[in-house]
Amino acid sequence: MPSESMEDYLKAIYIIQRAQKYARTGDVGQLLGHKSSSVTEMFQKMAERGYIIYKKYEGAQLTEEGRKEAAAIVERHTVLRDFLKILGVDEETAEEDACGIEHHLHEETLKRLTKFVEFVQDSPRNPRWLEHFREYYESNKRPECKD
Repeated sequence: MPSESMEDYLKAIYIIQRAQKYARTGDVGQLLGHKSSSVTEMFQKMAERGYIIYKKYEGAQLTEEGRKEAAAIVERHTVLRDFLKILGVDEETAEEDACGIEHHLHEETLKRLTKFVEFVQDSPRNPRWLEHFREYYESNKRPECKD
């Protein structure tokens, strides 16, 4: 199981590799806000653990194991971001919070959140209960139900 920091690197490499063959240290460093020397050090650790293939002057490529791990991290992030947006959290805050929470999510919690997000996204445009929640959040008063 990768560390939180390694998960961030896996996600960064995954994102970069969607656009180009190799994730270079400078690109990863820029995305994560780290120096190239720190990225090189982490690339070496990740290569030892079998997550990437690292070529000194070309960059890193995810191995099959690294790709699976990175895809799972991206999925956790997406579910959390979408859940927070359903609650009415703005896009920027939802992104930031999802990045922090994604490392600490139990598998069962992720399954339930995923199902919840799917349920809400596949529901009618503005479910009444979701509108009631928004009203409650803004006014701190429970809306009257007329059912």
